[in-house]
Amino acid sequence: MIELAQRLAGTARCGRRTKTLIKRLKPGDIAVIDHADLDGLAAQALAEAQVSAVVNAQPFISGKYPNRGPAVLEAAHIPLYQLSDPAHFSRFRDGSRLVIDDAWGVYQDDKLTDGLTHWDSARMASETAAARANLGSELEKFARNTLQYLDSEKDLLLDPTHVPALRKMKLAGRHALVVVRGEGYKDDLALLRNYMEGVRPVVIAVDGGADAVLELGRRPDIILGDMDSVSDDALRCGAQLIVHAYKNGDAPGLERVHALGLTADTFAVPGTSEDAALLLAYEHGADLIVAVGTHSNLEDFLDKGRAGMASTYLVRLKVGPRLVDARGVFKLYQPNPPFSALVGLLLSFLLAILLLLHFSPMWENLVALIRIWWRLHAH
Repeated sequence: MIELAQRLAGTARCGRRTKTLIKRLKPGDIAVIDHADLDGLAAQALAEAQVSAVVNAQPFISGKYPNRGPAVLEAAHIPLYQLSDPAHFSRFRDGSRLVIDDAWGVYQDDKLTDGLTHWDSARMASETAAARANLGSELEKFARNTLQYLDSEKDLLLDPTHVPALRKMKLAGRHALVVVRGEGYKDDLALLRNYMEGVRPVVIAVDGGADAVLELGRRPDIILGDMDSVSDDALRCGAQLIVHAYKNGDAPGLERVHALGLTADTFAVPGTSEDAALLLAYEHGADLIVAVGTHSNLEDFLDKGRAGMASTYLVRLKVGPRLVDARGVFKLYQPNPPFSALVGLLLSFLLAILLLLHFSPMWENLVALIRIWWRLHAH
């Protein structure tokens, strides 16, 4: 083997679907991905997995829009590399040993496999500036797609949507908390701990959002989605399972549910599982829908990288009067202290007074006066 200077070594973990690959990563691994325009959520998950480097078959920033993923990894001090050709992704074997050298490329099991381009700070800044200049063009495409979607799916916006029945709870007149695996969703969910305990909303978790709810010590009432990023333990937690189906009724996620010996309802509606969760809460009469991790602005929509994100925009128009963001609820919700806390505060105050009197001469004088009074009036 050629002796390399300033080399970086680790075990290769390869996957074309980044969110699936993340489940197999261990600290020190080198993630080999095929993910153009790496989004912030995927990058944060890679950083939390503590990988030593990320090798991408695609450009981290293609120039369509200024995606946040590369900056997230840079802030975590994780180096980024791009293969010389996207087709070379197939050369890498999961579990092999990789050695990366900025000057030569990447070695797999002691053999030079491909050349690499290092995405340093200067490269990221240059590509981000070019992508920001192209944002107007992407906005035009997004607007055009939204209008096309509105023309083909206007019934979704104008008419009631047929939703599956809720078997274990009623939603009408209650709050619904919709938890999506979006950027910062765990932090936002943690902020709502007091709100969840005080209001007891119906928790609708979208796919992997269910695991975050369980980590907080609360069981989701409903798990809805494609069932591709949620753990087996979450699926078995006792929540009602609703598989997001295609418009024609096909529901690939049912196969996994049935393989676990579980049952599920299906919800055939266009758009994303996030859209389906918001519509489910809306059509069942939720008084307020609190959104955690959902896509709420243009950059979020573009970061998601789907033409169908226009559906999310339209669904928000429909449910808008009842929809609030998690951080807005955190700022507005100030729970009253429980009665037990008030009792505890009062007892603490009384104990402090008794201790003060016990160790003070005033206490002895008071006891002496009481004895004298008793002797004078007892006879």
